[in-house]
Amino acid sequence: MAFSFQVTGMEELLRQMDQLPQKAAGVAAEALYEGAGVVADSVSRAVQGIATEPFKYAKGGRKRKASPEEKAILMSAKKGVAKFRKTGVSVQTSVGMQNSGYAELNGKTKPIPLIANSINSGTSFMQKQPFMRKAFSQSKAAATAAIEAGIRAHEDELDLG
Repeated sequence: MAFSFQVTGMEELLRQMDQLPQKAAGVAAEALYEGAGVVADSVSRAVQGIATEPFKYAKGGRKRKASPEEKAILMSAKKGVAKFRKTGVSVQTSVGMQNSGYAELNGKTKPIPLIANSINSGTSFMQKQPFMRKAFSQSKAAATAAIEAGIRAHEDELDLG
C-alpha cells in the first residue's frame, strides 16, 4: 500500500539554518565585547594597585619600583578592546594598552605600552609587578559569566523554532 505526505515550511527552515552561522557569530562577538569590557575594567583596577616609590636610578644591580609618574601615565592611558578577529569558527580579541600612544616621562617621550610592559614584566632595573596577569586571573570568572549572559540574552535570535 502506498502512502504519500506533504511537508510545508521546509524552505523557511532551510533559510533559517543558512542564516544561523552569521547570527551566531554576531551574538558571539557582542557577548565577547561585554566580557572584554569586564577584563578592561579589571586592568584599570589592577593599575591602581601598582606599588610605587619616588624615581631614582637603580645602581649596583638593584631594582627600583615604578615611579608615581609612571603609574599616573598608566592610570590615564587608554585601556581598550582590540578589533575583533573573526575566522569563521571563532571570534577573538585582546584587552590591553597596545594602542595607548605616547606620554611624556622625565622630559622624554615614551610609548605607553613600553612603560606598561616594563612594570608588568620587570626589567634589569625595575621590579616585576605582574598587574596584567593579576587583572586577567581576577576577572576570568566575571568575564566568562558576562559572555554567557550575553549569549543567553540573544538565544531567541538563534532559535530555529
